[in-house]
Amino acid sequence: MNKPEPEQTQQEPQTEHKQKNTKLIKKLVLAVFAMFGFGFALVPLYNVFCDVTGLNGKTNTTAAEYTADGIDTSRDIRVQFISHVTSGMPWKFYPITEEVTVHPGEIKVVKFYAKNNAAEEIVGQAVPSISPGTAHTYFQKIECFCFNQQPLKAHQAVEMAVQFYIDPELPKDISTVTLSYTLFNVTEAVKSSVIAKN
Repeated sequence: MNKPEPEQTQQEPQTEHKQKNTKLIKKLVLAVFAMFGFGFALVPLYNVFCDVTGLNGKTNTTAAEYTADGIDTSRDIRVQFISHVTSGMPWKFYPITEEVTVHPGEIKVVKFYAKNNAAEEIVGQAVPSISPGTAHTYFQKIECFCFNQQPLKAHQAVEMAVQFYIDPELPKDISTVTLSYTLFNVTEAVKSSVIAKN
């Protein structure tokens, strides 16, 4: 009676184990690619979702015209201003005026301070959002530094203005609106764009 050699019996489980590991590695690599792809698709999907639902308070990205029929002096709306600088962005950036009270239909101007603390020119881009999200339709920016990229030379400081009004059609249950800006470093993207054009 022939007995299997011990080496053969040991190799069979090892081969099976290697096959299982190979399958697992393939699944993990596929999962990484799927997550990477989802990360790229997330921004456009999120933008579509925000456009459809009006959530997250994405505000106008181009200048609005003043279309209010007048000023509603019977209502006071408190408008708060806050700012965030993304990690690694060497700028100081904050609202000079943190809060104003406005009547719907009244035009106001507030200023933000920005300073490039780096030893080289940096291009910044401020992205606004409104809270509560339902107020985004009624918060109209006539002029805003967020409409354009902001290049600042090394150690340069500037004051940047936002001119806005709140549409008198703002729902009656909203008495406080917060305008938030997040500042991003877009220097490399601008350089790449210039190189691509040349």
